Amino acid sequence: MNISKSEIMKETSLKPSRRSLPCLAQSYAHSKSLSQSTSLFQSTESESQPPTSVTLISADKVDLANLEDNKKDSGLKCSFVDLSDFCLALGKDKTYLEESEHANYDRSRLINDSVTKEKPETKSKLPKNDMNYIASSGLLFKDGKKRIDYILVYRKTNIQYDKRNTFEKNLRAEGLMLEKEPALANPDIMFIKIHIPWDTLCKYAERLNIRMPFRKKCYYTDERNKSMGRVQNYFRRIKKWMAQNPMVLDKSAFPDLEESDCYTGPFSRARIHHFIINNKDTFFSNATRSRIVYHMLERTKYENGISKVGIRKLINNGSYIAAFPPHEGAYKSSLPIKTHGPQNNRHLLYERWARWGMWYKHQPLDLIRLYFGEKIGLYFAWLGWYTGMLIPAAVVGLCVFFYGLITMNESQVSQEICEATEVFMCPLCDKNCSLQRLNDSCIYAKVTYLFDNGGTVFFAIFMAIWATVFLEFWKRRRSILTYTWDLIEWEEEEETLRPQFEAKYYKMEIINPITGKPEPHQPSSDKISRLLVSVSGIFFMISLVITAVFAVVVYRLVVMEQFASFKWSFIKQHWQFATSGAAVCINFIIIMLLNLAYEKIAYLLTNLEYPRTESEWENSFALKMFLFQFVNLNSSIFYIAFFLGRFVGHPGKYNKLFDRWRLEECHPSGCLIDLCLQMGVIMFLKQIWNNFMELGYPLIQNWWSRHKIKRGIQDASIPQWENDWNLQPMNIHGLMDEYLEMVLQFGFTTIFVAAFPLAPLLALLNNIIEIRLDAYKFVTQWRRPLPARATDIGIWLGILEGIGILAVITNAFVIAITSDYIPRFVYEYKYGPCANHSGQNENCLKGYVNNSLSFFNLSELGMGKSGYCRYRDYRGPPWSSKPYEFTLQYWHILAARLAFIIVFEHLVFGIKSFIAYLIPDVPKGLHERIRREKYLVQEMMYEAELEHLQQQRRKSGQPVHHEWP
Repeated sequence: MNISKSEIMKETSLKPSRRSLPCLAQSYAHSKSLSQSTSLFQSTESESQPPTSVTLISADKVDLANLEDNKKDSGLKCSFVDLSDFCLALGKDKTYLEESEHANYDRSRLINDSVTKEKPETKSKLPKNDMNYIASSGLLFKDGKKRIDYILVYRKTNIQYDKRNTFEKNLRAEGLMLEKEPALANPDIMFIKIHIPWDTLCKYAERLNIRMPFRKKCYYTDERNKSMGRVQNYFRRIKKWMAQNPMVLDKSAFPDLEESDCYTGPFSRARIHHFIINNKDTFFSNATRSRIVYHMLERTKYENGISKVGIRKLINNGSYIAAFPPHEGAYKSSLPIKTHGPQNNRHLLYERWARWGMWYKHQPLDLIRLYFGEKIGLYFAWLGWYTGMLIPAAVVGLCVFFYGLITMNESQVSQEICEATEVFMCPLCDKNCSLQRLNDSCIYAKVTYLFDNGGTVFFAIFMAIWATVFLEFWKRRRSILTYTWDLIEWEEEEETLRPQFEAKYYKMEIINPITGKPEPHQPSSDKISRLLVSVSGIFFMISLVITAVFAVVVYRLVVMEQFASFKWSFIKQHWQFATSGAAVCINFIIIMLLNLAYEKIAYLLTNLEYPRTESEWENSFALKMFLFQFVNLNSSIFYIAFFLGRFVGHPGKYNKLFDRWRLEECHPSGCLIDLCLQMGVIMFLKQIWNNFMELGYPLIQNWWSRHKIKRGIQDASIPQWENDWNLQPMNIHGLMDEYLEMVLQFGFTTIFVAAFPLAPLLALLNNIIEIRLDAYKFVTQWRRPLPARATDIGIWLGILEGIGILAVITNAFVIAITSDYIPRFVYEYKYGPCANHSGQNENCLKGYVNNSLSFFNLSELGMGKSGYCRYRDYRGPPWSSKPYEFTLQYWHILAARLAFIIVFEHLVFGIKSFIAYLIPDVPKGLHERIRREKYLVQEMMYEAELEHLQQQRRKSGQPVHHEWP
């Protein structure tokens, strides 16, 4: 349908309401074009099979016509006669601008921030809407017209055909179209292709309050930007440099995602003329279509009975073996992408994101969101943000480590230990241990100094502040993404009840105070009782973890005697290192074994609670899994950091476990080396194991699937849905495993970072691999997951904030208790050469090692030896009036440790709170823009409805009014 220039001129005489504001010429004309094309739309609305292409009049053409007429008739610039003064000001100094191809304005006056995005001149046009390509990829029904929105898979030999028949019959009654086709590689496999027609799509889009684009966005600027010319020029130079940054993606290779430049509103069939519908096949994205179909699959009955509902239960009972949305085609092409362009979005994601050669590039978050949905898009946005923020942490940690490496030979403590050839340490075990020279610990003392030097306190404070800055800036980044992806008001509108919750409590309904409609309700008594059972299960599993750690401790006590008497001289000489290393490996095996049980128990406990919505289910399940795995992973580390060597007693009066096994002591150089070993080995082994399970295991399974069918997975003769069937499904817990891995790593990076400053560097290297590994897995090795929506990363943000608080406390205790920082500090200013400020040129730590070792009479051990041996403690010598009692220096050190913990925690928490206060969660400019767009949306909806009403009256011959009748 075409609109002549004369018709446009006739309609310019309309006088909209006083409520309206002049936004832009295109927005004013756009509603008229949609109103005039409503008849075409309504004529095809009732068709059972949507046409392959229904093209309505383009708003750009109408806008161009208006702009041409603006040169002849200035009245078109502002047709609101009641606002003539405002229009005059608009003509002199436009403050409401549109980002459009045909609009002529000074682009420098737009707000230059991360929200407003300039469009590149050239964009890659994907053939994803080309029906010929879709048909060749196996994405249509046999008639070549109906798009495949979802796939169900079952086995012909399965006997539960009655349930399937009832389920499929009910799906057709709901408005879906189904087509069956057997698999080519396995005759026992049957595929059911599902297509959702236009009428059904509109009905459920309205029911789910899905927001759809209806008008181009207006960007607002004010006069204050004139005074910011220098700042704008500065940011332009930075932006120009960013365009040359090799990490920035070439935006010309990506499609123009126009939906991010439009206002959106809840879809309504009664107001369908409001929305921008150029093509009914592409108006709803593939992700939205799949999400609506899955909503129907989850709520369709397969038997009589309120609980006999949903595709999940049918998959659990074996009626179906899989349900998934299809990929858009192959991820590889024989034609190069630079010359022939991408074949589909999946191909583009692989070439520009998932390949290992793109490891240094930024991520195309908008395209990830378009293909996989907002929930997965937010995960990769958070992972990329976390990885980028690890760079300064890794650099500072590496500097602290190199500082220790450079000054290692200058350390007074290490020098005294290495030179102590005549100092003998008391035996560290009862039977097979002998006296040991202190200088035998020279290497361990130097290694310990790498992680326990003057930069330890600074790095602990830095990491506590870093964690706060990371979280606060992520909140800002998330707010920008939720605005750009139109998720600001999604949670209130689209969060639906879980089918399991509806089936369980359908008899107990209450009126929802928000919607005013009845909905199932869980009684408080039932909720509390189920929660108590769940909490009891959590405590039981945590006690099981503590029992496993206790078993490892007993193992260390039993085997240290065996390693001390080992025939191999290397093991016998370094028996403490061998004991710790073997215990770490055994502890890692126990961790992996317990993780298998945790997942099933957490799943059962979460289902027992009957969460109300999917987000509540995911948050509850994620919290349980985090608690289980966090305790499982860190309990042994907490034991080494705060309990190892603290309650051993002293020679001649050692404390024993069960009056049999003597408690383990720290190495003569300290306990920090054991803590570093425990953290390094577990972190390294766990990352290797996780990477194998994420990529290696699916690769092996997919290779075996290809081997069985004797064909390649991207064989052109096999349709796309069968290729997808041969891929591995995404786990039923969604992104929980991905988030859990990164959050546990965040805990390793922050909680004990004072003892292991290289943790941020290891995390950074792992995450660089993790991003591409996850991308490769999602694009090539997994079936396409359901494109779910989300506004944030869920409960993980609260968990990260809790870890940040715990990190401050643990680092304070590690510095005060585990390391020798406080004893050295007290000696330096109270007992050392510099105590009275008399030794200005002396080393203030001179004599520290001798001062930190106590004496014990060897004759009391019954070993037939005389003389004295030394041990790490602050006790009186045998010749004192109170032998082996704590000295005054011990109490000074204890008081200094407690004072340091209090001062450190209050100082760091104060800095964290101040930084959190300075950094708002939502940028001020974005907050104002959100409020303004809500106002404009109301005005534009009013204008569109008024224009539609006037158009209908004009067609019926009734008089046209300029206000509501």
